[in-house]
Amino acid sequence: MKDHLIFLTGKLAKISLVKVLSDIKSEHNFTYEIIDIGVNVAALATIDIIMKKITTERLSGATKVVLPGRCRGDIKKLSKFYNKECVRGPEELKDIPGFLGLQGKDLDLSKYDTKIIGEITEAPNMKIEDIIIQANQYKKDGADIIDIGCLPSTKFPHLTETILELKKQNFIVSIDSLNTDELITGSKAGADYLLSLQENSIWVMNEVDSIPVIIPDQPSEEKKFYKLIENLLKENKDFIADSILEPINFGFTNSIVRYQKLRKKFPDIEIMIGIGNLTELTHADTAGMNALLFGIASELEINYALCTQVSEHCNKAIIEGNYARRIMHTTKNYNMPPKDISSKLLSLHERKPFPYTTEELKEMWSNVKDKNYRIYVNEDGIHVFNNKDYFLEKDAAEFYQYLDIKNDDGHAYYLGMELAKAHTAYQLGKRYDQDEMLKWGCSVDISEEDLMKFKTAGHTMRKLKTTNKVSKK
Repeated sequence: MKDHLIFLTGKLAKISLVKVLSDIKSEHNFTYEIIDIGVNVAALATIDIIMKKITTERLSGATKVVLPGRCRGDIKKLSKFYNKECVRGPEELKDIPGFLGLQGKDLDLSKYDTKIIGEITEAPNMKIEDIIIQANQYKKDGADIIDIGCLPSTKFPHLTETILELKKQNFIVSIDSLNTDELITGSKAGADYLLSLQENSIWVMNEVDSIPVIIPDQPSEEKKFYKLIENLLKENKDFIADSILEPINFGFTNSIVRYQKLRKKFPDIEIMIGIGNLTELTHADTAGMNALLFGIASELEINYALCTQVSEHCNKAIIEGNYARRIMHTTKNYNMPPKDISSKLLSLHERKPFPYTTEELKEMWSNVKDKNYRIYVNEDGIHVFNNKDYFLEKDAAEFYQYLDIKNDDGHAYYLGMELAKAHTAYQLGKRYDQDEMLKWGCSVDISEEDLMKFKTAGHTMRKLKTTNKVSKK
């Protein structure tokens, strides 16, 4: 039996919704009908309004009820009231085909293969309480292991106390040092991992219980490195191997090949890759680099990734790696390319930035009955219209001469804020939604809005408050 979907909508959106649904091919296994809630703007329809205006009988034939994406309220309460499955649709009507196509396809992003080691590189110069604060932030961003970085020729008198406090707070800890005394001290304090041991320092393994990461004396000395690994396997020792990722123009491509050869040579050992030599030493946005590196890690079944956030342009390396590893794990399991799963690694651009054509926007304009300005963006530019006028420009500054905002400072301020966002969206090819913040993937922390409540009033409707204004003396 086909599903029968009932779409609830407002008066202004109904025409567009009819068009979107009529364009969906008939082979989709559902039938549908559209019910006007009785409000002009669908986003203003709360759960309580819907229960008041729509009777149970009107929804009796539905197998699923689809609400406007911006509808506020407790959707479980609505499902219980109608004894029907009620769901929120997408915020944009043009996204409904994708929304319907993905129903029932459970793409679980909760799992991953590669553990992230987040390195606190300046730990010797930091107070313990500051180290704990940074460790908690790294853990929140996705780090599974907190790495305490030691610095050459820099004393670390509070090393033991630092690791003891981290372990007390249930962190998994590694210590990163070229000084064997620091490695032994860190291990005895409770460090779970040691970064890193070479052939001349492998003896440390006999002094401690921590699991070491082993690295070659020189990245190109593969045979010597393989021999070290084979000896450790014969001795039944636990370890993690790292072939060393080298920077671009200093052997980057060859190092990727070495990781591939290492995995083929030793299919069952644990491997780590340090991404900092690429992200820290390349002045390019790191989200794409993390996507690529964690894609390689997924293909080669690399178990650990050491992430650093030293350079200012790398300050999102851990959270980017966290999303990258989940996306790569999921798409690998589904045997599909890593696309159309998440926008968390799309900072500057958008999968589908412009939902409406100019013709569709002009049709929308014909149904507007009030003087409030609507703002949209597509490939033709920035569109601004109300019941009287329709303007299209590529430069937001050009609208000043047109808009009817004389003697209305609040409205002018609001439109200036919105048009600035629209201009940025047009230039970069991003999705612009009026009254909403531009989305920058995981690069900017925009909490998912609580759909149980109405959002905060717009720029000009908030209660005036005392500011921290600086006065001249």
